[in-house]
Amino acid sequence: LVRMKFLQLLSRKPGKLEMLFRIPFCQKQFPHMCLATSTSLYSKKKKVNSYEQVDQEKYKNLVYSVTSYKTSAQTPETIFEEDNLLYGPPNKHRPPVKAETKTPKNWVPLINPNKRIPLLNSDSNHPMKIALQKTKMPSVTRILQQTISPQQAFYLERWKQKMILELGKDGFAEYTKNLFLQGELFHAALESIFLSEEMATKEQKEDVAISGYLSSVQHVLKDISEVKALESAVQHETLQYLGLVDCVAKYRGQLCVIDWKTSEKPKPSLKNTFDNPLQVAAYIGAINDDANYDFQVSCGLIVVAYKNGSPAHPHFMDPELCSQYWNKWLLRLEEYMDKN
Repeated sequence: LVRMKFLQLLSRKPGKLEMLFRIPFCQKQFPHMCLATSTSLYSKKKKVNSYEQVDQEKYKNLVYSVTSYKTSAQTPETIFEEDNLLYGPPNKHRPPVKAETKTPKNWVPLINPNKRIPLLNSDSNHPMKIALQKTKMPSVTRILQQTISPQQAFYLERWKQKMILELGKDGFAEYTKNLFLQGELFHAALESIFLSEEMATKEQKEDVAISGYLSSVQHVLKDISEVKALESAVQHETLQYLGLVDCVAKYRGQLCVIDWKTSEKPKPSLKNTFDNPLQVAAYIGAINDDANYDFQVSCGLIVVAYKNGSPAHPHFMDPELCSQYWNKWLLRLEEYMDKN
């Protein structure tokens, strides 16, 4: 009976074949027969290769390169052999340790523990101004110039050659001369401002060469008070070096060694000032060792003024940062002493 009913269903239209799968008895008794019938009626479509539809003649080279692609036969061993042939054997030596990771052999603290500070510091209205004496001691500037890193020396030389190409040798000499002259005039103007503000302001406003620099630092000058030294010589007897400090004063209430810099290009971060932080740290250490100064300093300030009058960038160096640059300065000092 079941077989006859099944044959009757097969003789019907294919669209009604799904009735077969609704018969519970058929689902339980003939599951394989039902599946076999389904596969016989619905065949799989043949896969079409998309490359066959491409215009073979028009894109002959492209089709060939895609269809004939094979993975590289190179292995790690053959790559190493090729590198050895082109560049030589690998250097197995360890890279040299960076100067920043070294510890100074002759370490001296930044803050002098043996210096006696009087209970009542001299509150004179006239800042200290000690003349720089000629001695056998090297200056901070000289030490930094002779221990400059190869990378900095490369960029400095490249800038110099570029300027000579644009201005010529005589033009470049005149350019550098004017830069130094502007720097000297700017420092002299600041000194005049600190000593006699009203008189200096009237005189310097008319000087076109430095008027932009003075406008640039106006917002910084408002935060400076209690000037203790201006263009004053300092020396470190223990480490045997000397220098000329631009200014020692309080910046926002903290006593700092202040270094005034001029620039035609913006220097918004401390790293843009190159070796200036080392210079400031060297001056701080010298002041703290120098018996001529009845105070010690633990902070620094680098002020970058701009010729176009745009607001100067003040870079404050807290005690921790000064200590870091002090260690770097000691390494540069050792390098200089080893060379000389």
